Amino acid sequence: MQTKSSSYIQYAVPILAYCISSISMTVVNKVVLSAYKFKMNFLLLMFQSLIPVLFLELFSKLRLIPKHRPFKWNEGIRWFPISCGLVVMIYTGSKAVQYLPIPLYTIFKNITIILIAYGERLWFGGSRVSRPMFISFILMILSSLVGGWADIKASSLVKDKEVGIFRSYSWMFLNCICCAAYTLFMRSQLKKFNFKDFDTVFYNNLISVPILVICSLVAESGYISEYKEYYFPPKDSEIYETRHSEFVGLCTGILISSIAAFAISYCSSWCVRVTSSTTYSMVGALNKLPISIAGMIFFDDPVTIGGVCGVIIAFGSGLLFSYAKTHLNRQESILPTSVKDTMEYKLVEIDEKVI
Repeated sequence: MQTKSSSYIQYAVPILAYCISSISMTVVNKVVLSAYKFKMNFLLLMFQSLIPVLFLELFSKLRLIPKHRPFKWNEGIRWFPISCGLVVMIYTGSKAVQYLPIPLYTIFKNITIILIAYGERLWFGGSRVSRPMFISFILMILSSLVGGWADIKASSLVKDKEVGIFRSYSWMFLNCICCAAYTLFMRSQLKKFNFKDFDTVFYNNLISVPILVICSLVAESGYISEYKEYYFPPKDSEIYETRHSEFVGLCTGILISSIAAFAISYCSSWCVRVTSSTTYSMVGALNKLPISIAGMIFFDDPVTIGGVCGVIIAFGSGLLFSYAKTHLNRQESILPTSVKDTMEYKLVEIDEKVI
């Protein structure tokens, strides 16, 4: 009896840790970008890439994770286009989550799954789209229509009232396209690199840092004086304490989201190692529901019947797709199980950083 209980705990702890880190990152990102109206997205993403590298080094030295391979310039140059694609993907994702409510963002994110499935089939001769998968795709599109229409009627489609519906939706659909393109490109390149789990995390984040720093200096340097004036008024001013507290809150949010970025990578690897990539995929599908609920609870977006129905339909379509994909993988042996599991884990883990 004791052995059975300990085995349940062994599986439950990494799954719970992964869910908490994923939800925390989504909610905190929304707070930083929307509640604090922080417009320096590149800078935020830079910290979310830099801190995971530092934690990776620390955890490696403490032998809490396997040591990653050292950085080599020839591999870094070859990996550079992949990191550029990652930067574009996570930037468009941050803009989408900045302008849209979390439940709606989560619903529309499922469109990426459809693009990837047909992209794999078209360009890489991937798994066929089975009938259950096709039904799940229809449900994903239906959930997007239901959720989107409900928010339009409630006049809450755009969280940031300074931007229009077209601009907000453009960021969302652009992120779906970029995410699918990056995932397909990443899959085509993985065979050329004999990277293990944390090798991919290390190279992706390390190479992304200078790219994001340059992008922030070029595109966001104008905000520095604006934020300096806002957060650092004269000390004898009545609003000094309030603004100082806001600045501390903003920095704390950026730090928490950056730590959560590393936690997602660590917990993803932990979850796959203790369970399997199939279980991890199912957990990823189940995790969409609490993320959407967290968005409804922590933010002042109106909760509509249509919006809730859209979330439920999206949740069901994710479960159906995960089941259909798992069932199809058992029937077809395109790749050895271990290789296929590792590739799917890496791609899912990278996508989680955006969400």
